[in-house]
Amino acid sequence: MHSHSETEELFSFEVSNYCANELHKMVAEEWDKGTDEDGWRKRWEVALCNAYGRADGAFKDKSLAPYSVGSTASIVILSPCHIIAANVGDSRVVLCRGKRAIPLTVDHKLEREDELARIRDKGGRIVQWGCLRVEGVLSMSRAIGDHGLKPWIISVPEVTFTPRTEDDEFLILASDGLWDVLSNDVAVRLAREEFRYQRRQPKKDDTSSHPPAINVAKELLKRAFTAYTCDNVSVVVVDLKLPRRRPHQKF
Repeated sequence: MHSHSETEELFSFEVSNYCANELHKMVAEEWDKGTDEDGWRKRWEVALCNAYGRADGAFKDKSLAPYSVGSTASIVILSPCHIIAANVGDSRVVLCRGKRAIPLTVDHKLEREDELARIRDKGGRIVQWGCLRVEGVLSMSRAIGDHGLKPWIISVPEVTFTPRTEDDEFLILASDGLWDVLSNDVAVRLAREEFRYQRRQPKKDDTSSHPPAINVAKELLKRAFTAYTCDNVSVVVVDLKLPRRRPHQKF
């Protein structure tokens, strides 16, 4: 999520909340419309791109939010064999595999030469205003919303497919409020330590106890604020060590 003034913060929350509540439904609808004619990867790419486009298109209606606000959006789809990640903006998805931190998305920042060239090719200006910004306003190159900066700011997600392994431990999905103050390696190390601590705790029979992943996310949130992050922070942790159904073996 991002905004350009405090008065627009509420509207920016509206965009991010809309994405949180509706984007996954759009992905499911777009998947159902597709076929495997061009392969399952292509079907997922089309479904995700169409869903992001629909969410972005909703904010052409100015009654929902001003054209000056928008949101990042990250999605992860888990199959028994693959991790599918999609992202626009500077939120990030990081996989812990063994002790290693593996980013599954690449931030849409203006430090990326490919993104910089795309914007300039369309006539957009890049202005140094504290950091590189499109038209002196936005410091990222893709987002949902921000219709005042079209066609330079696009909502097309980059999609990655990562085969799952037995060494995969967890995923961290977080906004730049976390990644601005914690590196991928540090965030994964802290999360692994918190997972070990949580799993050593005696199990409670009552329904009030949280799964370890929730407490790990809370710990990362706390660490971000302890490190004096200057941005809002959203964190989701997905435990990949939970039992999962195996695909049926075909002979």
